[in-house]
Amino acid sequence: MAEELVRAERMEEEHKKAGVDTDIGTTVAKSMTTDDRQVLRGEREIEEPAPFTAPEDLYAELLRAIRKYHPSEDFSLIRKAYEVADRQHAGQKRRSGEPYIIHPICVAIILADLEMDKETIAAALLHDVVEDTGMELQEVEREFGPDVALLVDGVTKLTRLDYDRDKIEMQAENLRKMFVAMAKDIRVVIIKLADRLHNLRTLQYQTREKQIEKARETLDIYSPIADRLGISKVKIELDDLSLKYLQPDVYYDLAEKIALKKDAREEFIAGIVDEVSDHMKAAGIKAQVVGRVKHFFSIYKKMVNQQKTLDQIYDLFAVRILVDNVKDCYAALGVIHELYKPIPGRFKDYIAMPKPNMYQSLHTTLIGKGGTPFEIQIRTWEMHKIAEYGIAAHWKYKESGSGKKADTSEDEKMSWLRQVLEWQRDADDSKEFLSMVKSDFNLFTDEVFCFTPTGDVKHLPAGSTPIDFAYAIHSAVGNKMVGARVNGKLVPIDYKIQNGDQIAIITSQNSKGPSRDWLLLVKSTQAKNKINSWFKTEKKEDNIIRGRELLEKYCKQKALSYPELTKPEYMEGVLRRYALKDWNAVLASVGHGGLKESQVIGKLDETKRKLDKKNITDADILKVNTIAAGDVTSQTVKKDSKGGIVVKGIHDVAVRYAHCCNPVPGDEIVGFVTRGRGITVHRTDCINMMNLPEDERSRLIDAEWQAPENDKTAATYSTEIKIYCHNRIGLAVDVSRIFTEANIDITSINMKTAKNGTATLVLTFDIHGKDELKKLTDKIRNVDGVMDIGRTAG
Repeated sequence: MAEELVRAERMEEEHKKAGVDTDIGTTVAKSMTTDDRQVLRGEREIEEPAPFTAPEDLYAELLRAIRKYHPSEDFSLIRKAYEVADRQHAGQKRRSGEPYIIHPICVAIILADLEMDKETIAAALLHDVVEDTGMELQEVEREFGPDVALLVDGVTKLTRLDYDRDKIEMQAENLRKMFVAMAKDIRVVIIKLADRLHNLRTLQYQTREKQIEKARETLDIYSPIADRLGISKVKIELDDLSLKYLQPDVYYDLAEKIALKKDAREEFIAGIVDEVSDHMKAAGIKAQVVGRVKHFFSIYKKMVNQQKTLDQIYDLFAVRILVDNVKDCYAALGVIHELYKPIPGRFKDYIAMPKPNMYQSLHTTLIGKGGTPFEIQIRTWEMHKIAEYGIAAHWKYKESGSGKKADTSEDEKMSWLRQVLEWQRDADDSKEFLSMVKSDFNLFTDEVFCFTPTGDVKHLPAGSTPIDFAYAIHSAVGNKMVGARVNGKLVPIDYKIQNGDQIAIITSQNSKGPSRDWLLLVKSTQAKNKINSWFKTEKKEDNIIRGRELLEKYCKQKALSYPELTKPEYMEGVLRRYALKDWNAVLASVGHGGLKESQVIGKLDETKRKLDKKNITDADILKVNTIAAGDVTSQTVKKDSKGGIVVKGIHDVAVRYAHCCNPVPGDEIVGFVTRGRGITVHRTDCINMMNLPEDERSRLIDAEWQAPENDKTAATYSTEIKIYCHNRIGLAVDVSRIFTEANIDITSINMKTAKNGTATLVLTFDIHGKDELKKLTDKIRNVDGVMDIGRTAG
């Protein structure tokens, strides 16, 4: 059997040991061991991976999974996609040591489990070829058509972003791209969810830092998306896996405590299932009754939100009743309420009022024998399918693969995406957009539902006020709001909305608009965004004037010329960098605080320098350049013994290379004027340069490498790398052998080992440039036990 299914069965069996039901195949819960905890805490080395299944066997398993639901017998598109992906990923391996092609096949198997169409399966097999191999998107389109190419492009990360952007901005830009692609074809994000799920299933092979990073991003972004699309089959596993790596002690503590009373719990649930089944038969209702313990993350969420211990959580147990139609749902509810005593206030009718992701079910919490509370969910088989598969269950695909049309319920389910795209247009920069998304997607936020005067249901975050409600209706209603009535009574605008409230907003054309104080009252991201948008629009002229004044003042402080920096060719770099339509938008953003003056002027100055480099004339080179910085006088032109550096148009300036970051040819560099010692050259990503105080930045000077006249006689440069690895006998010998074969002399080597069995090697050596360094590190990465390599950066 395929590797993924073997692992799934093993996990499911371990989960059952803890007494936790799993209807999603690969739920991650398992009985706790000391080794498990040590791995997650970084106290013990990760075990060697088990032998992997051959890709051809996995591919055969994929075809069997597709044949279970797909009526077609023509799988030539999928076969071709597999062959191309296998060829493109040839020689590549994952951290687990298995061939890389196993990953896209396993992603495709997850999608086949969701019963996706052939184009989606093909795109899953190809989803990494553009990002990780030499294959171009145009080639994908030529071979597989525009639909598959669109899906592949949508899940391909923006790996070619400017290196001056930090990690948060890169994450936000990738999310922007994904949301735009989702708007064109929802299958993009379904592939992305399957990709993330398989990456989490194999997260044990990553470093602890990477485990935390990926698990946090999953809870912040991907799990909420799965929830909003209604794909609980994926969401539950994403939640539990993320909890396992973010809070290992909590995760295994839950597993331990739930496993303690396994026999008593199974007896309790079995008794309820048998009793309910008998009463359903007696009432003439055809029903299937199943019992389960709730999933770990949902239990943990209740503990956090309600500030309770596990023993204080009401509904650890849930019984699900599946019937044929809606009429039987309510009939079954009547039977249940006759049989058990319901807990007041714990009944929810999601059939009459579906959740925003179109989830439907009746929920009621009851008191069982012995006073033990438990929950019963009643739904039809169709509702159950929607609850498990979400939008993947009802998306209407043609055989041609068009995934762009959906029925009305899917349009409603995607309303949140339109809201996200609005935020994207309104956000001043990527970080603001990412903050909005994370705030709105917060999995720990409960919801309340309330009604408009006409009976429409609105879902809002718990703690919302009438202001949130007004902006949920329309921005014009919120902007003109002067008061509110709840259930017919006037209430203050900071009133906390309760479940079932009927709210009427009082508006006035004489209203001057929202108050900035409202930003402190509202809970929903939508309301905050619309209030901020009003201030940006209504006060735009004032913000433009203020923004210009702030920029001019900043330039004056830095001895820069504002008119010189604000030429159209320099402005273009800022507009592209912050995705703004014109210069007035930049000024307005600075005026209301969306952008900092240093961000704008820094980008203008950077663009100016880059363009000026390209336009250097002979006259510029011959011109004497006086560097004014403290007590440093004009530098003497002098041949440097280590190779050529061009500083502000002057060749062969006497320079020294910073030992904190050890720049080598090929690195982006910057000069720093030191008092009495000339110019020190740093890498632009040097920590010391990135954290340089504002008042010291005037001493930075543009610098670049000058190509050597003869590569054979090119100078060498000292550099330092850190190798992070699993410690073993012979590791240092294997690494040093690579240097010997490359005829590179190691000038210093230092090795530190940790209690968890990991080691860090710090090596200093001489190198000709960055290209040679890359070839060297690529070879070192293939040494058994090496996890990661980094350069010192200050």
